[in-house]
Amino acid sequence: MSDINERGYSHPEVLVSTDWVAAHLDDPRVLVAESNEDPLLYPSGHLPGAVEVDWTRDLNDPLRRDYLDRDGFAELANRIGLSPETTIVFYGDRNNWWATYAFWVFRLFGHSNARIMDGGRKKWIDEERPTTRDVPVRPTSNYPAPERDDRRHRIFRDEVLEHVRAGGPLVDVRSPEEFSGERMHMPDYPNEGALRGGHIPGAASIPWSRAVDPASGTFLDAAALRAIYEGEAGLSAQEDVVAYCRIGERSSHTWFVLTYLLGYDKVRNYDGSWTEWGNLVGVPIER
Repeated sequence: MSDINERGYSHPEVLVSTDWVAAHLDDPRVLVAESNEDPLLYPSGHLPGAVEVDWTRDLNDPLRRDYLDRDGFAELANRIGLSPETTIVFYGDRNNWWATYAFWVFRLFGHSNARIMDGGRKKWIDEERPTTRDVPVRPTSNYPAPERDDRRHRIFRDEVLEHVRAGGPLVDVRSPEEFSGERMHMPDYPNEGALRGGHIPGAASIPWSRAVDPASGTFLDAAALRAIYEGEAGLSAQEDVVAYCRIGERSSHTWFVLTYLLGYDKVRNYDGSWTEWGNLVGVPIER
């Protein structure tokens, strides 16, 4: 894959290469954070100096179906040594699926000084770069966390229903089997999570993984991404786009692609996604 700055992205600065990360491992202004689906990966070996941001333990409220609040985010930031001036670089397994999820949650709290390591954990390992099992001890910070702002990047069920009634564009980033209603969970996973299968009316089916090169795990260039999202799905950067999946994790990856790589001004992630929509009474479903 070509150099990041040569791929035609609207905001190439949000992506950094493995070379860049390797050169900044000892930079006190940079914090590297690993976010995975598989909780065993980080303790088995991670980038030197990288902290772990676990999606269930660190990003979600332990009781409510919601994300951590201002105090919770401040506690997390202070524990991992994050200040507002710190550049945090997320990476992880599954082609940065959970890394973009963590990136999205941090944006809800206004931390814009965030990056994604292109290619994720796979590319770093494939390049035989160093890993360690040592857990870093960083000096705690005093992060002045704001209240979480859901308005720009997040959308809720009632708003989604209005969006559907208005004929607004949606992109379903799940597998084709989930989109058709054949399955109610990802292939190779337990079939659970919703009482009904199918998709939200009017949604285009564009699986999240199509945005990356399967060999390297790096993001496709802007021309290839536009061919998928605009040529196939008919999306437009001028529209209000809603992305969803099962619980909002895969759709955060598509949210990242549309917002930062293609420069869409208004993309919202419906994190209630199919586990909520497929269980709601009376909402429309297509198959």
